[in-house]
Amino acid sequence: MINTSFCFEEFIIIMRKLYLLLIYLAFFSCSKEKKTTLFSIVDPSDSGVDFINKVSDGNNFNVLTYRNFYNGGGVSLGDLNNDGFIDIYFSANMGENKLYLNQGNWKFDEVSEIAKVQGTKGWTTGVAFADVNGDGLLDIYVCNSGELKGENKENELFINKGINENGVPVFKEEAEQWNLADKGYSTHASFFDYDLDGDLDCYILNNSFKKPEKIDILKANRTIIDLEGGDKLLRNDGNEFTDVTKEAGIYSSSNGFGLGISVSDTNNDGYPDMYISNDFWERDYYYINQGDGTFIEKLTSSFPTCSMSSMGSDIADLNNDGEFDIFTTDMLAADNYRLKAMTVFDPYRLENYKFRQGYHYQIMQNSLQVNNGDGGFSEAANLAGVSATDWSWGALIFDMDNDGWKDIFVSNGIYRDIMSQDFATFINDREAIKKIVLKNKNTDWRDFVEYIPSNPQSNFAFINQKEKTIPIFENESTSLGLDQPSFSNGSAYGDLDNDGDLDLVVNNVNMPAFVYRNNSANSYLKINLKGKGKNKNGIGTKAIVENDGTIQTAQNFTSRGFQSSVESGFLFGFENDSIIDKLTIIWPDQQQKVLTDVVLNQNLIIDQNETIPFIKPANPINDPIFDNQTHMFKGNLKHTENIYNDFDHEILLHRMLSADGPVVLKGDLNNDGLIDLFIGGSSGDPDKLFIGTSSGWQTDEKSKLFFEKDKSFETTAGIIADFNNDGFNDVVLGGGGNEYLKGDDHFSLRYYLNDKNGELIVSDALSQFKGNISTILASDYDKDGDIDLFVGASVVPGNYGQIPRSFLLNNNGNGKFNDVTPSELSKVGMITSGVWSDFNTDGYPDLILVGEWSPLITFTNNEGKLTKEERYDENPSGWWMTIKAKDLDLDGDDDLIVGNWGENSTFKATREQPLEMFVKDFDQNGKTEFIINWYPPLDEVAYPFATRMELMRQLTMLKKKNVTYDAYAQKTFNTLFTKAQQSGAIALKAEELRSGVFWNEDEKWRFEALPNQAQLSPVFSIIAEDFNGDEIPDLWLGGNFWGLKPQVGRLNSSNGLMLFGSKNKTFKTVKNKVSGVEIDGEIRDAVYISQGGIEGIVFGINNKELKFYRFQK
Repeated sequence: MINTSFCFEEFIIIMRKLYLLLIYLAFFSCSKEKKTTLFSIVDPSDSGVDFINKVSDGNNFNVLTYRNFYNGGGVSLGDLNNDGFIDIYFSANMGENKLYLNQGNWKFDEVSEIAKVQGTKGWTTGVAFADVNGDGLLDIYVCNSGELKGENKENELFINKGINENGVPVFKEEAEQWNLADKGYSTHASFFDYDLDGDLDCYILNNSFKKPEKIDILKANRTIIDLEGGDKLLRNDGNEFTDVTKEAGIYSSSNGFGLGISVSDTNNDGYPDMYISNDFWERDYYYINQGDGTFIEKLTSSFPTCSMSSMGSDIADLNNDGEFDIFTTDMLAADNYRLKAMTVFDPYRLENYKFRQGYHYQIMQNSLQVNNGDGGFSEAANLAGVSATDWSWGALIFDMDNDGWKDIFVSNGIYRDIMSQDFATFINDREAIKKIVLKNKNTDWRDFVEYIPSNPQSNFAFINQKEKTIPIFENESTSLGLDQPSFSNGSAYGDLDNDGDLDLVVNNVNMPAFVYRNNSANSYLKINLKGKGKNKNGIGTKAIVENDGTIQTAQNFTSRGFQSSVESGFLFGFENDSIIDKLTIIWPDQQQKVLTDVVLNQNLIIDQNETIPFIKPANPINDPIFDNQTHMFKGNLKHTENIYNDFDHEILLHRMLSADGPVVLKGDLNNDGLIDLFIGGSSGDPDKLFIGTSSGWQTDEKSKLFFEKDKSFETTAGIIADFNNDGFNDVVLGGGGNEYLKGDDHFSLRYYLNDKNGELIVSDALSQFKGNISTILASDYDKDGDIDLFVGASVVPGNYGQIPRSFLLNNNGNGKFNDVTPSELSKVGMITSGVWSDFNTDGYPDLILVGEWSPLITFTNNEGKLTKEERYDENPSGWWMTIKAKDLDLDGDDDLIVGNWGENSTFKATREQPLEMFVKDFDQNGKTEFIINWYPPLDEVAYPFATRMELMRQLTMLKKKNVTYDAYAQKTFNTLFTKAQQSGAIALKAEELRSGVFWNEDEKWRFEALPNQAQLSPVFSIIAEDFNGDEIPDLWLGGNFWGLKPQVGRLNSSNGLMLFGSKNKTFKTVKNKVSGVEIDGEIRDAVYISQGGIEGIVFGINNKELKFYRFQK
């Protein structure tokens, strides 16, 4: 007799495997040829890991009614039955959670029902493995966000009761008993010992009940506690958890839209700190543990910016300097199409508005916060190459290739592109909606959901390029085998096959989960911790590996990425080693274990009972090179920038042109032998003169009224020199500000002659020379005994891209000037800076200029005649901001230090993929427009940078052929404009954005970029002096720029940078605590002064008070 029941079950199993195989083939069989990669997908039909997080839209419960509908689920890795193999637990949004028990050899058994861990609540999100009761068995904490009505959403705690007769761990749900049945919209939880009392406490991360669009950010207050929905910190008191949120100083309001939590000791004081990622308009939180059971939130004082819609996060040491860096994900697309069709940027004004309301500066991009070791961080995601990964969730930092440097994995993709701009246009079209409702004779939200595009995206795998200052990464997801298009969310790493490398598991929406096998062949050291008391896994323990002068540092915290937790313990990789010098394990109670000459390719078990007290090395006490002594200036030190929005007048601009001051000038104006200082003002803010005294500088009261008369000008350039040969220094000032509506006279040169009593009188001898002046250079270039001038202009006011007029003015001997500008110098470029330098040592000063969209421009002086010279093998064009001449290599001729835009904004430029700008009156309305072309990170074709909204407003003629965002997103410059429209356009380009040095070698200039840290921001000011007493010139660089379109970023990651020079033409970065100089703001100018035993640097800072740092001999 046939056993029909058996046959039917067998049939179901066969069909299920066939179904999985078809899905697997559909997603993973795009290439005909299999290549050997670092990671390879383990076939679900072979491994038994057949989990799919199925999500389907319902009539009343879908992405249009529940904002987190496509956020996906998490994954947790750990050894639940203590058999030495890492098990996998997936959370499901609409189905049952699944536990897969690792049987070894890449075989897993699904045992969820037997283990009793499927979960009974609605919409599971995050999952964390933790030994909650300290019995040596991992428990499972599951977060739930509830159903549409907000019910059935209590979190669940599955306590591990040990294994049954088949080796399967069995659990019992006890959340209520432990006071962990939180009813908020929980996203994730992290278990760690915040008070170092020996057991694991819990932070529950919640997402506000409230709709973000319904919250008035002016009235919202993050200090008002939401008892049910806010974040919670709960202290482990042995048999239950006690809510200590309020007394610990944790925000627990309806403002919080928590999506990520990362824990680490970021300030190396032994206590775990926390970083909380918040979605929507609420800023992130950064909690510093005070060691007394409380935290202080310090995000705004520690980070220059944060991500706008922060999602997952992770903390690790990315540059092997012993400090822990922070990485958070956002939703900035990396390709042109999705940037144009799926992305909306905030208006420019909103950035400062949100900051004033306490929401900090939030930028739509991933953030990489590099730990400076002094409590502060530098945001460097663009420079590092990790800023744009589309709609990203998980952020995992681990050493993928076992080379000793940690890499970054980012899971991304959303099942429906709910930010589609064409869908937004459609859903706001009442007539279109009405037609659909009438056609279907009812209102079913699913009818509209189908109009939202669905496009799987490849995940990102950034491989560390081993830079020791600012970490640099390359996306190598394709070559690593990690680029399968997907809708990925939670992810976790662990050594699933015990072969000494970290494998990867990814939870996907509506497709099989990814289980990746790591095929690394490099050496490794695996460390398992045997803690004492109730922290059996040693959560919070730090490991430091030292070998051949390099270090690797890690901390054992398991809740990482997005809604996920990783394997406990440590795994360090090594490329070419078999033995390492030293391993230090520091336990949370500050006991340590030190091992030397450790053999690799082994699993170590470190027991906390075999330790000695850890003595933290004393920080070396170094006297800083400079000391802030701004108190030596008396009077009004503030530069006040006037309010003017360039984008209202030139919508295609990427940056403001009206905030280039203040300029700082030095010279003796009263012939007392002391240096006086001039600080340029903005429109409405008068220039300021500080007279030198034996003890410092004080405001010149006589000049106050004088400069008040000219306060409508914006001073952006100037020079102090004796132009009329009467023995007293005079002043020439140039105006900028780009406020073209004020007329040409607003941009006239101003000439002030010294009356020999220390007062200035106005001369109109230069008023006919006009322009948006950026630099004024003085030199007796014709050697006739008087001071001549070069006057450079950066833009034509109100017409960016047009080439302005610059001037060479010859002094006739009595302070009168003639325009002798050669034709090739007249409109030489968009000049930002220049120097006179006798670079060929023939006794005559030569002229070197830099500018935007310009190469280095060299004019050789042939006995008073300037001739343009091509003095380079390669001369990259750039967005050069400033230049300084100095003999850096001490070979007897000047080298050139050049400040450029840097590489920490959206823009990148190379010779192969330059930035381009096309300038023409495209719509023939009498005013030119400019189109900036760029290469988005994932594209090999250049596209216009402007958004559709911006370009259609500027050039309305383009609307007819670009009705939809989809249409515009596919246009290049060549397809956007006809051949006739392109004809006659001025074409400019930039191939290099890095600041660096043009070395003067063999009668040619050779460019070499400065270290990565010099590329964190634009460089506007350069000081070249010997700071460390080795008689070799060193450098100090100042910059930052805030007046940018939101899609460009916010460049404020530099607090000034000192670089020590060397004999071999290399530079070493100097930490700010060593240099002593740390300036928060947009540094526009700096001058070095030395008089009467007072030596130091005066800094001009836009919209802030000047600073003076004195050299400490």
